[in-house]
Amino acid sequence: MVDLKDKPYYLSDEDVKWVEDTITAMTDEEKIGQLFVNMVTDRSPQALKETLEKYHVGGIRFHTDTKEAIYEQNKVLQENSKIPLLIAANCEAGGYMSSAEGTAVANGAAIAAADDEQIAYDAALVGAREAKAIGCNWNFAPVVDLLYNWRNTIVQTRSFNDSPEDTVRYARAFHRATRDIGLATCAKHFPGDGTEENDQHLMMGVNDMDCEEWDKTFGKVYSELIESGVMTIMAGHIALPAYSRRFRPDIRDDEILPATLAPEIITDLLKKKLGFNGLVVTDASHMIGMFAAMPRSEQVPRAIAAGCDMFLFFNDRDEDFGYMMDGYKKGIISEERLSDALRRILGIKAALGLHSQKADGSIVPPRNGISVVGGEEHKAIARRAADRFITLVKDTADTLPLSPEKHKKIKLVFIGGEGMVVAGKLVKGNSGRVKEDLIRSLEKRGFSVDADVPEQKGKMKEVKQKYDACMVALNVEGFAQYNTMRVKWTNPTDQPWYVSELPTVFISFGFTNHLIDVPMAKTYINAYLNTAEVIDAAVEKLTGKSAFHGRYNDNVFCGRWDTRR
Repeated sequence: MVDLKDKPYYLSDEDVKWVEDTITAMTDEEKIGQLFVNMVTDRSPQALKETLEKYHVGGIRFHTDTKEAIYEQNKVLQENSKIPLLIAANCEAGGYMSSAEGTAVANGAAIAAADDEQIAYDAALVGAREAKAIGCNWNFAPVVDLLYNWRNTIVQTRSFNDSPEDTVRYARAFHRATRDIGLATCAKHFPGDGTEENDQHLMMGVNDMDCEEWDKTFGKVYSELIESGVMTIMAGHIALPAYSRRFRPDIRDDEILPATLAPEIITDLLKKKLGFNGLVVTDASHMIGMFAAMPRSEQVPRAIAAGCDMFLFFNDRDEDFGYMMDGYKKGIISEERLSDALRRILGIKAALGLHSQKADGSIVPPRNGISVVGGEEHKAIARRAADRFITLVKDTADTLPLSPEKHKKIKLVFIGGEGMVVAGKLVKGNSGRVKEDLIRSLEKRGFSVDADVPEQKGKMKEVKQKYDACMVALNVEGFAQYNTMRVKWTNPTDQPWYVSELPTVFISFGFTNHLIDVPMAKTYINAYLNTAEVIDAAVEKLTGKSAFHGRYNDNVFCGRWDTRR
């Protein structure tokens, strides 16, 4: 059972009394509602109030919109909620995932490339400031998975790298900034992604490490972050068969479940063996890694029975609320387990001071505070970070620097993505904006850029007369659609026939493993993000106006010898 006076809550007697009195005063419906984190799909005040009145939810997540829209949404929610709400944002790399105008600073891979705890702190600081300004109080970040498999796409740039020691250093700096601004800290995705290439949006993940290896890697990360006081941990839809078998020696293969449904992983390993006293929230429950494990009527209450304290997202609100209530009435969720979950949920709220803020009317931040979102101070932080993390992986042909004097006429090959799945719908990506920003940045420095796609290659002599160099920009996007993300050459004339004819620079604005598809590249740069600040910093570096400071992980070579040439 949770100890609210111990780490990570440190509640006073008065705070504990608020938790206990609040639970005592709840109806069964209100208790069940506290277990859910609702995804906002309708921001109208009427719909928001109905959600609170009918489902009594304990937490909120939302899709990105303008800062004004999110602020108004959160204002309505907190003013009309009987019990203060945990409102979560997904600020893994800055504030840009909390509102449309938010600032992107550095994702996990970029922080590791810079090898700078200050950049980890800055990314978290900007994310926390911008999220708090619009009414959020919980950051679902950072990702502390370990990227052992270069084929992994779901955490490839979101995790730091494959070093437990580095991951702990950066995560601690990230958490320090999050706490400094007053948001609840988090680490994800327990028991650990990055060992395989599958995406839990599409299937159950499997971490196949043995117990001893897990203890030295993922276990080390979580043990040290728990010791440092991380408040919440997000459980992934990832099985850990070795520990399932250790705690349940008679378990059959077909009984091994994702952590979110496995009591031996959440209760026995995380809460008992590792001593985690904080709150466990599931990863999104619409992901197939959880959805396909058992009927929905079972998985909803069994996630809480397994030791998770909050359930992330409804499928159908009436149905899932009913499933959770039925699970409680049938004893799947015991009275003791429900009480423990409620104490952890309200304990986090009390640790953040939300009950006091609700009482004195300060739980909604002042409206003029949203001016910090996307402001110049944060953009300056983003520019400083970009200067530190952009990485020259190789330049074996000594192509760099490019200059308008020697390479005036640039052939630009731009490979964009098809967009990504958001809330079950394919959303158009940002490749158009990225391409325009890149062309603008090159032309500003005196280059002439031709981004037209020819119908055929043409004579090599004419190609070399027409262009002085080529740039291949890889802005591959995708999420929750494929288990792999590779370069897709939509047009045959974009394919790299030109590398032996023209000095050619390849630059990735996303995934770091593209050398698997372009091993012929002699000059390859990983930029990690596709913001205007990063694009401008990258052009500064490839023209020799600024040095490359980023370091690369050996994963970039994808386990092949030909990618290193």
